[in-house]
Amino acid sequence: MSAQGTNEFMNEVRLIARLQHINLVRLLGCCVDEGEKILIYEYLENLSLDSHLFDSSIRIIHRDLKASNVFLDKDMTPKISDFGMARIFGRDETEANTRKVVGTYGYMSPEYAMEGIFSMKSDVFSFGVLLLEIISGKRNKGFNNSGRDNNLLDCVWRNWKEGQGLEIVDTVIIDSSSPTFRPRDIQRCLQIGLLCVQARPDDRPIMSAVVFMLESEAADIPQPKPPGYCVIGNYSTWSKQRDRESCTVNQITMSIIDAR
Repeated sequence: MSAQGTNEFMNEVRLIARLQHINLVRLLGCCVDEGEKILIYEYLENLSLDSHLFDSSIRIIHRDLKASNVFLDKDMTPKISDFGMARIFGRDETEANTRKVVGTYGYMSPEYAMEGIFSMKSDVFSFGVLLLEIISGKRNKGFNNSGRDNNLLDCVWRNWKEGQGLEIVDTVIIDSSSPTFRPRDIQRCLQIGLLCVQARPDDRPIMSAVVFMLESEAADIPQPKPPGYCVIGNYSTWSKQRDRESCTVNQITMSIIDAR
């Protein structure tokens, strides 16, 4: 059962019907009857990723890529779902602006959360957060380590700079991989994740480059710059690195938050 509004519902139906990919949830049918809206997807036995990316000829900005929107089939193949907030980009479009920011705090890029600017690099940022969550086994939103770091991105960056990247790796990964656990591969994934969550969109790699770096051990991986992030402990403070070396902090008070 879909709780989305009619516009979002029809948007998702139109978009998902045009896409076919192994990593996208397959839409089998839909129904609108007396105000009730239903989407029928393929059955995925292993539920969503947060309870236990992608290439297409159509340029789509998902705008809400997160663990709970990635489902796993019986073979643990990930499938991206929930295209209600997605936007199709034209061939010459590189970014767009909106006055209504939708998505999930903790996964949104700073330029989108603060200024309503979104692009393909916004989804790259969300993917980077997701990758770091998989490695650490911790959520970025609501992250707490006794106040030492503002969020998961801050924690990963600090440990990375101190040469202690493996300190944040989920013990499940280490235990389940032994004796074939390869620290170098984990370090590469951490570095790629940090590249994806850099503060400036122009510094983030495109998704095809991310896939190449993940698949090729010979790929040269640049050194990441500090991540951009939002501090949501009180839903009112946002931090972002600007185009200069120093970091500025913008503070705003939000009286209305649109929940998903």
